[in-house]
Amino acid sequence: MQMIFAAFVLLLLASVPANAKAPDANPCPRPVAGSVVERPADLYSENGVLNVALGYNTSVDDAGHTLFCFATADGKESPTLHVNPGDKLKVTLTNNVPPPIGGPAELMMNATDACNDPTMTTASVNLHFHGTNVAPSCHSDEVIHTLINSGETYVYTIKIPKNEPPGLYWYHPHVHTLSQNALLGGASGIIEVEGIANLQPAVSGLPERILVIRDQLPQTTAARPPAGYPPTWDVSLNYVPVVYPDYVAPILQTAAGEQEFWRVTNASANTVLDLKVQYDKNVQALQVVAFDGVPTGSQDGKRQGTIVTQKDILLPPGGRAEFIVAAPSSQVKNAVLLTTDVDTGHYGDKDPERVLASIQNAAAPAGLQRLPKRSGPPNKQRFEYLADVKPTTQRLLYFSEAGPWYFITVDGQDPELFDPNNPPAIVTTQGAVEDWTIQNRTAEVHEFHIHQIHFLVTAVNGVPIPKKKQQFYDTYQVDYWPGGGDYPSITARMDFRGPVIGDFVYHCHILKHEDGGMMAIIRVQKAKKLRTAKK
Repeated sequence: MQMIFAAFVLLLLASVPANAKAPDANPCPRPVAGSVVERPADLYSENGVLNVALGYNTSVDDAGHTLFCFATADGKESPTLHVNPGDKLKVTLTNNVPPPIGGPAELMMNATDACNDPTMTTASVNLHFHGTNVAPSCHSDEVIHTLINSGETYVYTIKIPKNEPPGLYWYHPHVHTLSQNALLGGASGIIEVEGIANLQPAVSGLPERILVIRDQLPQTTAARPPAGYPPTWDVSLNYVPVVYPDYVAPILQTAAGEQEFWRVTNASANTVLDLKVQYDKNVQALQVVAFDGVPTGSQDGKRQGTIVTQKDILLPPGGRAEFIVAAPSSQVKNAVLLTTDVDTGHYGDKDPERVLASIQNAAAPAGLQRLPKRSGPPNKQRFEYLADVKPTTQRLLYFSEAGPWYFITVDGQDPELFDPNNPPAIVTTQGAVEDWTIQNRTAEVHEFHIHQIHFLVTAVNGVPIPKKKQQFYDTYQVDYWPGGGDYPSITARMDFRGPVIGDFVYHCHILKHEDGGMMAIIRVQKAKKLRTAKK
């Protein structure tokens, strides 16, 4: 049945469900190419709670592409959800996508295991709260046994930990075999955990820019010229399309010379980005203050972030980067945000260089807000002292491929396609600290991602990273194997010292690969006595 679903999903990428009717008003409106980039709508918690009702909607654009989106009843598409450490996020999600007629339906699990509906159709949805360190239980960040079908309403209640690092997180559907389809259609939004200025005073009061890069189906082959270097996927910036071959750039309006705080999410299904900011061909220094929602250098117990200066930022699908950049002066003639050409391997996608935005000075930049100033001393941080902890276990995992199928396997086990009924490939205990080496034995890049926790990258290709340069991530690229020599790898320290117990998943965040089977389950069992962090 999985093969039937995979084939059927490919058809859905170019058309709405068979019985979908044209809506009276487009529930997933999108701006035209060359538009000024607007900030997503903001929703803020009050008195420790953020209640939001979202509809999961679909429509068709002028090119015939199926769109998907989350939207409020008053039309706020993909709103940014602002919460504080310790807050409760309550999301009431209603699936408004029409039920498919004649499409496959599959009983995915026993009713006793299901958090909602045990049967999957091509219209099923759920939510993953990417990067959050919260419980993998029903009505929380659970994606293995949660299916919400057409017409159904389901309530998520997410308790943001008091020690959650302040930074950028995001939400998106995570139904196995349907996740690529949903993200190519645009179904994603941002979660911002407030308080980053408490750990990194350099961002206090700066103009804040939230930028979401998504990919989408390219224009039809007939509309494309035979020459050139077409990408596998077109992209958009805050839904403003950047389409081959013209690549008409969206517009970012800035105040000349002013420092800004850019918070960038790669919400693509498959596209790898390598971001640069360039003024008259001069590459600008980017002062990075967080990766994947964790302020850089903030987990050593001092609760004070550091600034990491880079000229480019490799951002895998699912990755986030937050950085300070100075807007161009009035003397700059051509200022752009671009992604450079990314070599994803012989069998990988084509991710060529393209300008993502034209940066233009304006008297009153549109839609900018200033980041709140420091509100108090920083909270205790979730992953403090992990670099100093001796690991309890070491594991070797590897990515592999066979025909159209993709695998992530624990060394010594047989490769197996993901199935929600599979037993966990890894069983560990709450309080454990483990070092995982993840190898890539294929001719294309893979992006390692694990739910519920972050990990500390301690080595790349067997070469240790100096302790002071090690950072936390929830998604990290493992380079492709060129066909000879050692397999590329990363070594990641996994922190299970927190309160998270239960079953959750790890996978490649190129969603074509995840939908093709490259995902597995880990189970964290409750410990009688927790291992405490170093004081």
